[in-house]
Amino acid sequence: MDIDLARAWVQAIAVAVGQHKDHLTQLDSAIGDADHGTNLDRGFTAAAAAVSDLTPDTVGAVLVKTGTTLISSTGGASGPLYEGAFRALGKALDTPLADPLAFAEALAASLASIQKLGTAALGDKTMIDAYAPAVTAFEEQARQGRDFAAAAGAAADAAEEGMRATTPLQARKGRASYLGARSVGHQDPGATSTALVFRALADTAANP
Repeated sequence: MDIDLARAWVQAIAVAVGQHKDHLTQLDSAIGDADHGTNLDRGFTAAAAAVSDLTPDTVGAVLVKTGTTLISSTGGASGPLYEGAFRALGKALDTPLADPLAFAEALAASLASIQKLGTAALGDKTMIDAYAPAVTAFEEQARQGRDFAAAAGAAADAAEEGMRATTPLQARKGRASYLGARSVGHQDPGATSTALVFRALADTAANP
């Protein structure tokens, strides 16, 4: 990943979230506060604008700027989680160019940030259920010597599989956990937005 790809990724996330804003809100209406789509759309729109105006020296600068913009622009529980993820990702990529293995390590740091703040694990019906498989898939591809686009594509596929797998789960963390068994049968909105983030990465990497 280079600086241009990092910037394009953030802009692609903003487009994807804007396109799926209503769907994210519908999902959140069933088991949350009905604000996930609106909050993320506002946050990533602001982040895309912020990185467009940035003259960064490193990939990390783009991603840290994304995180700091998200925390000031995104409400709800998702703001701090995505802020922490992008800031951790950026802090680990303090170079103008990051190869797949370096990006894999940075993704692991971003996952750790989410887990620390949200205290969630796989199976809790949260964004972790999409984020963790994506990180694993990206790292596996990177260690096999695959290029960035291939690793990103595998990560996006894994995130989407994890997203779909949240539907039969009972939520154990977050607002949805208050519903108990009534949370079963609903796809998690955080896992859904996470899948959008990784698909945006794959699409951007495949079409730089």
